[in-house]
Amino acid sequence: MNKGHLNFWLGFCYSTSMSKTFTLLTTLSLIFLSFSTYAQGLRIKKGTIIDSLEVVGDSIPETFSLYLPNKFELNKKWPLLLVFDMEGRGKDGVSKFVGAADSLGYVVAAPNSIRDSVPISENMQRTKRVVDYLLELLPVNKSRIYTAGFESAGRFANLVPVFFREIVGTVSINAAIANTELLNAKNPFHFIGVVDKTNFNYPTILRDEKVLNGLKFPNHILVGDSLSSNTTRKRLAQALSYFELLAMARGNKVKDSGYIEAFYQRDLDHIKELLDKNEFFLANRAMAETQNIFRNLRNMDSLREMKKNLKRTKGFRIQKRELETTLFKETLLREDFAYYLEEDMLTYNFNNLGWWNFQMERINKFINGSNAAERKMGHRLVGYVNALVEDNIDLVKSQKVIDEEALVLLFMLKTITAPNNFDHYLKVASIASKNEDFGTALFYLEEALKKGFNSKEQLYSIPNTALLRITPEFNALVKKYLDNARYKTTIDE
Repeated sequence: MNKGHLNFWLGFCYSTSMSKTFTLLTTLSLIFLSFSTYAQGLRIKKGTIIDSLEVVGDSIPETFSLYLPNKFELNKKWPLLLVFDMEGRGKDGVSKFVGAADSLGYVVAAPNSIRDSVPISENMQRTKRVVDYLLELLPVNKSRIYTAGFESAGRFANLVPVFFREIVGTVSINAAIANTELLNAKNPFHFIGVVDKTNFNYPTILRDEKVLNGLKFPNHILVGDSLSSNTTRKRLAQALSYFELLAMARGNKVKDSGYIEAFYQRDLDHIKELLDKNEFFLANRAMAETQNIFRNLRNMDSLREMKKNLKRTKGFRIQKRELETTLFKETLLREDFAYYLEEDMLTYNFNNLGWWNFQMERINKFINGSNAAERKMGHRLVGYVNALVEDNIDLVKSQKVIDEEALVLLFMLKTITAPNNFDHYLKVASIASKNEDFGTALFYLEEALKKGFNSKEQLYSIPNTALLRITPEFNALVKKYLDNARYKTTIDE
């Protein structure tokens, strides 16, 4: 780097107790810029998400979002939570953790350059550049760097510690471990999974838990019956508090008995809430996680006795047996779905769409049934089938030569597995029209219109449908469902 370049300054804006905001300019470090010939001032207000901050000093322009807790000070080290969003929406990712991060004192950052469409190796390099820059920019506690993400971003988040030893823990929300084969017992990190029992990743996360236990990875699986926005915030706060408690247990943070007791009481309140709802199996899991995290911090005898008594109750035994039964049934159904989808794609078996329709009707019966465990299984199966089809769509699209016959079959299948997503009807119509199969195109367009699709603008802008749109049949369809068409309908006798 060119040492003739000027210093880089960072100003922190904060509010005083008299509500008067002023800027404190503080030199954090001397960073030589490779592309600037002037002094650059960066002002960051505590308690506010700042978007699109640039990673200075890199030849490739990259940005990230940043949040500093209200209690942030320059004269102490802070834990860093690196949040991912696979569509590059760093600010959205950070916003989900602001409440918990502010109360517990975490710096939160999210790269804006991470994408599902980018190779993992490149995403890893982009991640490292942001982390390295933050370590130079802020007083980060290097022994307390964590990652987090929802769903696909959660899978990426739990893959990062495999490659970077600096990362000591990860929070994966509704996301299984990206690749259990890459886990190394010599490089353990703290895995916290937050999962909804209706999410299709739930059975996989339970299997991952066994793998983590076998490798002696510290881990906690926080299971919710339904992760609403409010309960998700609570579980995220619980996850970050577990990082705090483990840091105390390991000596990376000073033990605070008041802090320990406060969070222990929160866990007990959560357990009591589950017991009041007769969620005995979930309560048992919550007890196990609390016992695990606090065992080196306080006496666990009373909780251990409570857990022992719960496991003797009839309600717990019934719920445990129901879960085991439904998980076994679910495994068999998943295997069937994966097998038949592969077969259908290899043979272009459009005739099997009726079988898939029957399976979705069967799943909907689970969802609307009286058995609580099967209702949750039904929701998981819907998520699984849709994820399975979407993965295959991505696979077909990634090929140099796209197999359009397989692709249109998958889009047709999506109209069955996700009948209220009109994009897939339009994509079938587009591919069918490209191949001048106007009958198929009209059929799927009418199915969408029957189900409530009403965007005339989208209808007239579907790719490859220029010839279709001037046919009398198309315009008659538009007139029937949307009152009028752009072109006059004329059908010769």
